[in-house]
Amino acid sequence: MEKITRFSDVRELLKQFVPPIRSSRGAYTLERIKDLMDYLGNPQNEYKVIHVAGTSGKTSTCYYTATLLRQTGSKVGLSVSPHIDEINERVQINQKPLSENIYCKEFSIFLNHINKSGINPTYFELLTAFAFWEFKRQKCEYVVMEVGLGGLLDATNVISSSNKVSIITDIGIDHEEVLGKTKTLIATQKSGIIKPHTTVVCYEQEAEVMNVIREVASQQQADMHEVRPRNNKELPPSLPLFQRRNWYLAYSVYKIIAKRDGLPNLREVQLEKSIDVVVPARMEVRTINKKLIILDGSHNQQKLEALAKSIKHTYPGHKFVVLLSFVSSKQAKIKECIKALIPITEKFIISTFETEHQERTSVDPFRIVAACEDLQFYNWEIKTDPKKALENLKQSQGTHKLVTGSFYILNHIRPLM
Repeated sequence: MEKITRFSDVRELLKQFVPPIRSSRGAYTLERIKDLMDYLGNPQNEYKVIHVAGTSGKTSTCYYTATLLRQTGSKVGLSVSPHIDEINERVQINQKPLSENIYCKEFSIFLNHINKSGINPTYFELLTAFAFWEFKRQKCEYVVMEVGLGGLLDATNVISSSNKVSIITDIGIDHEEVLGKTKTLIATQKSGIIKPHTTVVCYEQEAEVMNVIREVASQQQADMHEVRPRNNKELPPSLPLFQRRNWYLAYSVYKIIAKRDGLPNLREVQLEKSIDVVVPARMEVRTINKKLIILDGSHNQQKLEALAKSIKHTYPGHKFVVLLSFVSSKQAKIKECIKALIPITEKFIISTFETEHQERTSVDPFRIVAACEDLQFYNWEIKTDPKKALENLKQSQGTHKLVTGSFYILNHIRPLM
């Protein structure tokens, strides 16, 4: 095997693990990942795992949960998906991604081990197994693991230890081609991470979602906690509206774990540290030449509506120049996404992206244009090159800018900043 010394080596090598389109190798099944974890000695059951599924708020809830646990002096692993800037975001220790040198060294050892197994994992299965394996090598006490897609058949769903805590964030319509076209079907997939005699925590949501979660929790004899803030004073006012909700869910989980494991009550200064953590590309604020640029990977209608609501609340009266792109799919509700953004938008700069490891393409810009014109919004411009789109955004009139849509466009834009 060729030597792995740089992230670019890892990215190139991972291309061979991307399943061909419509290949049975890429089908959703836990068979391969279970075989792989058995081969590795099931490291995912060697530490206490907080497993996070849902449609909106997963990554933010993961970051907040990991930060709260860190305040106790515990060694905490964190794995999020997708990564924004670099692949090492999927293996973080105390919220610091492994350095390039350490990541490449560890990944080389891991891959040599896997190559002897005779198992042929997919891209996501391989990275999931590596994260679980590395967290054991790093002697983590707690691991916060974000689900990739769905829950029931997701590669992360191989944790069987009784001390697992499942978090289910807000559920909406997304990835219908895989998870189903109704919230009931989607909630069934998300609830699949609930294991027998474990703990599950979620916000109280609409009836069609809660009926499913409660039923699965009951079947699994899980200890279920439904979170309801008593009043707005419990929510941190310094955060955007949707992040207040995510932080409070994470804090509720921390209190449950603290009671179970004998962890201390956190002081005000420790809570502030968890509130101040930067969650990449989640209403992340940058300033360039005294102009505000928000980076946010809101890629569906539900997320974009929450983003627009938070922006209106935080920056009342301001209109934004918005750079955006979306993943192309038959299920993509482009018109609904544009409709959610129009109330805060002065102009759209429509771009595209390329991906190197998955069969994902950006939506045709003229499909976004058609949605704009259907909604009688005519102030748009197409810049297919993300770099040129960013320059156009920086030079545009106005002091408030936004980059949003697919995380893949953020993959291009964020490193340039």
